[in-house]
Amino acid sequence: MELNRRRFDWLQPLTLLAPAGIWLLLLLVLPALIIFQLSLVPDIRPGDLVNPQGFANYIRIFDPLYLQVILRSLGLAVSTTFICLILGFPVAYWIAQIAPQKWRNLLLLGFVLPLWTSSLLRSYAWVTILRRSGLLNNLLASLDLPTLQLLNRIPAVLIGMSYSLLPYMVLILYASLEKLDKRLLEAAADLGANPVQAFWKVTVPQVLPGIAAGSLLVFITGLGDFVDPELLGGASSMTAARLVYNQFLGVTQNWGFGSALSMTLILAVSIAIALLIKFGEATPKH
Repeated sequence: MELNRRRFDWLQPLTLLAPAGIWLLLLLVLPALIIFQLSLVPDIRPGDLVNPQGFANYIRIFDPLYLQVILRSLGLAVSTTFICLILGFPVAYWIAQIAPQKWRNLLLLGFVLPLWTSSLLRSYAWVTILRRSGLLNNLLASLDLPTLQLLNRIPAVLIGMSYSLLPYMVLILYASLEKLDKRLLEAAADLGANPVQAFWKVTVPQVLPGIAAGSLLVFITGLGDFVDPELLGGASSMTAARLVYNQFLGVTQNWGFGSALSMTLILAVSIAIALLIKFGEATPKH
């Protein structure tokens, strides 16, 4: 009896994982396989029979017109990541190391509060701020300064995406900076290191996993952002997410090409997630 029970011990973990596994299979793996099947059918439209023929849709992605859209999406995601890192690191450092302990949770809550509202509302708020007759230009005009035309341009998209994704960067960096070993900074100062040297050689290596995790998370989210480019960028900032939308629900109605674009984004995000898992769990070596 004991031998038979041990023989089936390996089923216990599978039993615990079965509900989540079935859920992921039905809602993640199966839809991805359907999208991949559709991506093999050139010029498929709603109601057409699916008969896979090849990788023509994937080859079409390398057309200069569509390749420019994908490169623009990557550029926006990378730029947003850089802006969030530059703005978020000082804020996270101040909250984790300088702000009084009793105020830290309240300060973090202040950064999380914007996430409680709809991303659509946040984007519309920036529309009212950045439009020609908006709050920003009214303020500049009251100071006798030239007004700016930011709406429906790339800078407006970067502003909206950075504002939406900055809280994620701050929260992740705060988790790393809170564990910062100050004894190493004191030792570096005793050995003659100035604050700049101590920052680059002591602080940054300690929080490097947090920097990598926050940057990859912002990059992944920014790469698939649809709302900010749609509302703040206009026609001048076509991105991969908007292009996929146009292929499925827009005038074009080419599901085959849209599915190929979707699979390309899924592949890019999967690579970023794999890097996030690898570097996010890494521990710095002293």
